Amino acid sequence: MDKITFVLPSRNNLEFLQLAYKSIRDLETKHEILVLDDASVDGTQEWIKSLNDKDLITYHNPGPERIGIVGMFDKGIEMANTEIIFAFHADMVACKDLDKNILKHLKPGVVVSATRVEPPLHPPGPEKITVDFGVEADQFNFDKWYNESEGLKQQDKFTEGIFAPWCMYKSDYLAIGGHDPLFAPQSKEDSDLFNRFVLKGYKVIQSWDGLVYHFTSRGSRFNKHAGGAAGKNSDEWLYTTNKNARNFIRKWGHFVKHDALMKPIIPPKYNIGFAVNNCNLEALSILEPWCDTIYINDEMGVLEASYYELEQKHTKVDLLKKIKTTKYLTLDNDIIVEFDAKQLNQESFNIIPQLSEIIKTSGEIGEFELGIFKISIYAMTTYEHELVHIYNK
Repeated sequence: MDKITFVLPSRNNLEFLQLAYKSIRDLETKHEILVLDDASVDGTQEWIKSLNDKDLITYHNPGPERIGIVGMFDKGIEMANTEIIFAFHADMVACKDLDKNILKHLKPGVVVSATRVEPPLHPPGPEKITVDFGVEADQFNFDKWYNESEGLKQQDKFTEGIFAPWCMYKSDYLAIGGHDPLFAPQSKEDSDLFNRFVLKGYKVIQSWDGLVYHFTSRGSRFNKHAGGAAGKNSDEWLYTTNKNARNFIRKWGHFVKHDALMKPIIPPKYNIGFAVNNCNLEALSILEPWCDTIYINDEMGVLEASYYELEQKHTKVDLLKKIKTTKYLTLDNDIIVEFDAKQLNQESFNIIPQLSEIIKTSGEIGEFELGIFKISIYAMTTYEHELVHIYNK
């Protein structure tokens, strides 16, 4: 069997990491395991040093600041000694023959996900199996999991979709430049990556006889060391998920979209400028992520300065280049959407997240009005394929 490198970033997840490690070592083939300890203070380093495992590679961030899974996954995949990498999470436990049932689908240009078995901490869905094998590490029983998970497998079934954990050729991963640092330390980085896999032309499939038990969200969202608990969001996660939801919209022009089986849906990315009359700080904060350029009447630059101070620390996007504050004579975007912020309400705002689909449906250069918006289309060029590769990280 081909050897795999299981790449496992972990931060203060020792009790779950130990389960993940054992489950991988219980597989018939002794694969390479690469544990990246991200400034843990829970004894992770001491446990790693106690292991006598020549196929275990480790990387330690001494901290105190964490790197996050964006940087840690990229670091680990670059360090991997095998041609195949498996992006695993520390709060996941492999079933018997996980490697065999993933590898039988794998070839260059294909990304294969395992099927998650999860306790009912999140709503059920058609892309996963909801069965409770415990919500905490000390509730988990390996014999019960190994025996009962056999009955959950659907032999040789696969569907199109992607979610962690996912396996692919290292060269395919490196070909797109890895994760986008825009989403560091974590949150929405996976949705961005999956969009780029699909746009690169990779096939994304999920194996229904390759299972993992997923305790869910223990990296940050439910991490007790970050202030979370099973089913309780940490303040750390609330901040990063809100911050990176805005960054995802800035990059893609829409929020995360996928079908019921987690296959990404990627609307066209147009070059859109908002020309906004009577803009204030609240309106600017709401509108800015949804366009490539925003034109406002702010000749003294007071509003821009206030917004820059408020928002720039939360994004790598240069907001000074994005906001045009002098009275504009020319509008340089392919598509211009003009409106008055005083007329903006929830009903009219609901049109903005649908702009890509609306423009695609219009299908032609010209002008039309939609509610409070005057939409002028000068070019129908799309740019989503320019977002696939990450350069100069």
